[in-house]
Amino acid sequence: MRRNGYDIDTPRGGGKSKLADDAGVHRAAVSRLLQRQSMPDLETMRGLAVALGVPLRDMLIRSGRLSEGDLPVAGSFRGEEADVPGWLSPEEAARRMGVPHELQDLFVKITKQFLPEHG
Repeated sequence: MRRNGYDIDTPRGGGKSKLADDAGVHRAAVSRLLQRQSMPDLETMRGLAVALGVPLRDMLIRSGRLSEGDLPVAGSFRGEEADVPGWLSPEEAARRMGVPHELQDLFVKITKQFLPEHG
């Protein structure tokens, strides 16, 4: 955050508010995150990743939500098939992350938007 110019150390620096605005999240979410009072949801993580210029994969790993083994970088992913060794399907990722059952379809739909399509 600091490397990206967000003054998060001083109360009146405006960095938390600016980061929240840039990420499209509430300032309280940024404050809770910095105080380690809560774990951001996927939408908050996505916004923060964009604002900070960090790949969402790295945000998920750095947060402790998933490990590098859960999100390998290699090969390709073809649609809904999880036949590439080491790849998790969006459904399996939702299960491993503990996404509530009633939100899993939404999680899968959103996650698939980030997957490269190969013919």
